[in-house]
Amino acid sequence: MKNNKLRELLNEGKPTLGTHVLSTWPGIVEVIGYSGAFDYVEYVGEYSSFSLEIMDNFGRAIELFPNMSAMMKVEEQTRGFIAARAIDSGIQNVLFTDCRSADDVRECVRFVRSETPEAGGIHGYGMRRSTGYGVGSTAEAWTRGMNKVVIAIMIEKKGAMENLEEILSVKGVDMVQFGPADYSISIGKPGQARDPEVQKAHQDMIEMALKKGVVPRVEISSFEQAKPFVEMGIRHFCIGWDTGTIFQWCRKQGEGMRELLA
Repeated sequence: MKNNKLRELLNEGKPTLGTHVLSTWPGIVEVIGYSGAFDYVEYVGEYSSFSLEIMDNFGRAIELFPNMSAMMKVEEQTRGFIAARAIDSGIQNVLFTDCRSADDVRECVRFVRSETPEAGGIHGYGMRRSTGYGVGSTAEAWTRGMNKVVIAIMIEKKGAMENLEEILSVKGVDMVQFGPADYSISIGKPGQARDPEVQKAHQDMIEMALKKGVVPRVEISSFEQAKPFVEMGIRHFCIGWDTGTIFQWCRKQGEGMRELLA
């Protein structure tokens, strides 16, 4: 199986940098890979449309770049199915959404890990890309690979914050990230991601994660936004979205040309 760059960096205690894509076109993965700028690409499956064939092709594109791995953001419904198929397509790491309790998080970990007595998971060996379709990788190698999957959890619900310490104590949780939009909704303040109560929850999550030894990750739109979080001790970021980059370019260039033509 391909080396998992994100896992390697976490194990070495080094910073990590990813970027988001909603496009499933493998060419986008290749363009990002050629930049040499990122350790992993997060496919935001929760907000995108995909098929099992598309996930396989996404995994193939990632494997062109030895120093880059992938992550998939998985929605709440059918997350066990989607997570297993993403991992077995070559998307080696998973970000789970909408957890509200430690039991929810334990279930997510079980979806990823193999069904050995030690790992305690329910993910079974199959004739998919992760095993070379049953002829390219042994069951032993695949099982070791499942232990290397980075499991990240969105902390974006009122219940998740209320149960945060227990969630951070769940064995197998590698990374957490705050979701201000969903959190604002869950406390009755939809659309108020900058509200002081929401921002305090974000800071509290970061501080508790650092205390418990779980990696906190932050999403930002540009590197200029990173400094306050770096000062808090954050070393793990996912920066930018393909859709946002295209939108900003179109608006700026289009407005500039309209102004010239006027």
